[in-house]
Amino acid sequence: MKTLDDLIAEGVQDRFVLLRADFNVPLDGYTITDDGRIRAALPTITKLVGAGAKVLVMAHLGRPKDPEPLGRDRRASLSPVAARLGELLDQRVSLAEDVVGQSAHDVAGALMPGGIGLLANVRCEPRETGTPSERDALATELAELVPGGAFVSDGFGVVHREQASVYEIARKLPAYGGDLVARETEVLRRLTGDPARPYVVILGGSKVSDKLAVLTNLLPKVDTLLVGGAMCFTFLVAQGHDVGGSKLESDQIDTCRDLLGKYADTLVLPSDVVVASEFSADADTRTVSVSEIPEGWMGLDVGPETVSAFGSRLADAATVFWNGPMGVFEMAPFAAGTTGVAEAVADSPAFSVIGGGDSASAIRAAGLDEERFGHISTGGGASLEFLEGKELPGIAVLEEEA
Repeated sequence: MKTLDDLIAEGVQDRFVLLRADFNVPLDGYTITDDGRIRAALPTITKLVGAGAKVLVMAHLGRPKDPEPLGRDRRASLSPVAARLGELLDQRVSLAEDVVGQSAHDVAGALMPGGIGLLANVRCEPRETGTPSERDALATELAELVPGGAFVSDGFGVVHREQASVYEIARKLPAYGGDLVARETEVLRRLTGDPARPYVVILGGSKVSDKLAVLTNLLPKVDTLLVGGAMCFTFLVAQGHDVGGSKLESDQIDTCRDLLGKYADTLVLPSDVVVASEFSADADTRTVSVSEIPEGWMGLDVGPETVSAFGSRLADAATVFWNGPMGVFEMAPFAAGTTGVAEAVADSPAFSVIGGGDSASAIRAAGLDEERFGHISTGGGASLEFLEGKELPGIAVLEEEA
């Protein structure tokens, strides 16, 4: 793909650049609780601003269920994002009230060299995720906002989506990969190419079904695959354990049994778990062996023995990929497993890649220095699909148009 450096070498002074970023940040009400995705976009934005471009940013927030009229649901507003981006850049970021309407044209038209504008939540425009013809029409209108401009794709968290602001727009304007997209792609190709060994993967999260494709694709390629999170309980049942009231996917038990039979030397499951009487931070808790989960109690975290065992595997690793928390880390009584594994990854001499989403949030919540990790991805779903071997439309179109 053509890169941001290629675009800047061509010259962007007083030229429009339409930038797709991923600002889908977690909110507590209207307060951003983790600005990692905004900060991840700063290198590309500051390069463009410094080169004198007129930068118009597209982004989404959440999945608005009633997108019209714009502004009805404040939870879909990018105003907290515009404010935080302005703080980080120490300059004003103008926010349009629509995506391709009069307000968007006004914001774009008022941009000066080195200025930044932000369109309204692009997913509040139904055509963003519509039929191919609807997406194409929206992309045409987006391109009309930036006459003579270029498109920079820097929202890695959405490159696995075939959407107007990701895919079709790359065919309407000269298209380039931003620094973040280039870095993410480089790192993930390192994992799928010839990674240094031992290569250890840690997978957590709630469902085996969500990770089945990446499990089946990675198991023949890795040296060790550590399983945590609620998905471990389906594997434990496949081993013959009674998991009480823990989350279970009954329709995946046979699949897990087959994987355990085929990859017995690769798959490593928890040996102890933290169980609770109910799904609550105030529930009674115990740490028990996986063979002693009380009837009706539910496993909500891996235990200290498991953290230690996982840590010993990570201590000798040369490459590590981690996606998915080890437990319900948002509740303090069930955060120790995720924090312990995060610290073990940070202490490992390996080149470590954190697969975005909850894993990245957990690292920040634990207060760990991000410099202790090789790379923290901004795209959990995109990174998983890449490791599944799928073609990512937002990357493919950039390479196609290069």
